Amino acid sequence: MTRIGYAPGCFDLFHIGHLNLLRQAKAQCDFLIAGVVADEVLISHKGVIPVVPLAERLEIVRNVRYVDAAFPAMTADKLEIWRTLQFDVVFKGDDWHGTKKGERLERDFKAVGVEVVYFPYTTSNSSSALRQKLRAIDAVARNDMRTADCSLFAAVWENMTKGGSRSINPVWPMGD
Repeated sequence: MTRIGYAPGCFDLFHIGHLNLLRQAKAQCDFLIAGVVADEVLISHKGVIPVVPLAERLEIVRNVRYVDAAFPAMTADKLEIWRTLQFDVVFKGDDWHGTKKGERLERDFKAVGVEVVYFPYTTSNSSSALRQKLRAIDAVARNDMRTADCSLFAAVWENMTKGGSRSINPVWPMGD
């Protein structure tokens, strides 16, 4: 029997946390569907306006090698989505574990025989953290750089580049 998995997410500002979730999810199912949350749902339920439009997020996620299908999640009701897709397991970040919404998710899916699996949530690389970094960079850029206190920018830059991410820096090539 084919085990179908469902990994819902915003997938805005696609980052390593998204990739980790999809990689881990695919390792636990035969067919992985990534549910890409619609712009309207993000705005109404999370108060987040996505940077990347739904059609583009779908295309990005659809082309990740761990994903077998990308589905536009036009509702926040995961049971309604399950009625359409009939998946066997749903994957979420462990930031949901032990919360009221996580307990409701587990209860609702247990009633229909769907397993809920949690993966470690990468807070340092979340879309929210990326938005915060971009706001900090923008704030520094708006100041006159000749007189501005650049300590905020320096702290943001250090945070962005620590952990070996300099090898993928799009600004300066890293020559040998």
